[in-house]
Amino acid sequence: MKKTTGFDRSKTRNWRPATQAVRGGTWRSEHGETSEALFLTSGYTYDSAEEVAARFAGEAQGMTYSRLQNPTVAMLEERIALMEGAEACRTQATGMAAMTTALLCQLSAGDHVVAAKAAFGSCRWLVDTLLPRFAIETSVVDGRDIDAWKAAIKPNTKLFFFETPANPTMDIVDLQAVCDLAKAHGITTVVDNAFATAALQRPLEFGADVVAYSATKLMEGQGRVLAGAVCGTEKFVNEVLLPFQRNTGPNLSPFNAWIVLKGLETLDLRARRQSENALAVGKAVEGRVRRILHPGLASHPQHNLAMRQMDACGPIFSFFLDGRAQAMAFLNALELVDISNNIGDARSLCCHPASTTHYGVSAEVRADMGIEEGMLRINIGLEDPRDLIADLDQALTRVGL
Repeated sequence: MKKTTGFDRSKTRNWRPATQAVRGGTWRSEHGETSEALFLTSGYTYDSAEEVAARFAGEAQGMTYSRLQNPTVAMLEERIALMEGAEACRTQATGMAAMTTALLCQLSAGDHVVAAKAAFGSCRWLVDTLLPRFAIETSVVDGRDIDAWKAAIKPNTKLFFFETPANPTMDIVDLQAVCDLAKAHGITTVVDNAFATAALQRPLEFGADVVAYSATKLMEGQGRVLAGAVCGTEKFVNEVLLPFQRNTGPNLSPFNAWIVLKGLETLDLRARRQSENALAVGKAVEGRVRRILHPGLASHPQHNLAMRQMDACGPIFSFFLDGRAQAMAFLNALELVDISNNIGDARSLCCHPASTTHYGVSAEVRADMGIEEGMLRINIGLEDPRDLIADLDQALTRVGL
């Protein structure tokens, strides 16, 4: 591969996804390094005053300041865009920085947002608390119900916001139906795709306008750094998102970008193996718990829809025990699986959403979302599924199940 081939869309767009995840966006310096270079610099120097003026004016190519461009970050952005099938991508310091940027860069006072009620706790805080502070009207609906989306539309509706599968209820939103509805009314769709990533689901193929990520999760995959990303058209990214990001500064560090680049090299392998493991573990657990929400199982009420728009079930599912006390006792009984509120990790992790990821959401909102005190969310990693099943089995036995 030549030094700049990774940025040549005429070639890279014809590569298959696994190749894009390893090679896409790679730009080699004059040294010809095999691994992407890490550029730890905040600024850049120029050979002349005229050169820097031309760069700032957009009349010449080149870096100006790492809040706007950095070679390592640019490689990651090109790779994510390529994998997503997007024209452009900008990365952010965290997943929530990505969600906030994706929303605020295009909303103004007087606009109306419709959001799916099942969402990560901080995403609900954006919808319920932050946006209304800026006179942006919001409505939450059952994302599974297309009629609810239709009924919520107003003359000032600017944006639909949802994630699928949803955290932690595993609600599946019909991407095609909701995106078609939005387009018919001139509404922008912003999809949080963190639970699946482009390895398992590509919302742009179903008509989504913007895809946002916590790259901290499955993209990075080993629990090392925080990162976020927003993908869309070049017009959206350069004319709408970039001015907001340039002037507010939620930028990703070069080191974190380099770590995520390394994570993406194995994303396809990890996502598929973790999905296989999750399905095996889910089948073993299903008969032992009160209820399980696993999109890969036929018992999930939207199993067929999930399998139509996802290439595999993903590594995450939720299940229900009898109340908080039993859920906490189960967590304390685990010997192999870690108690942790992260997801997408190569290690298996389990948490109690009501007291962690959704602690900041009121009890009433949690109840409306379907988050019960006995709910547990688990991320299945790359361990041998037989060992994971044995650990869950002994923990369930110790709590009387």
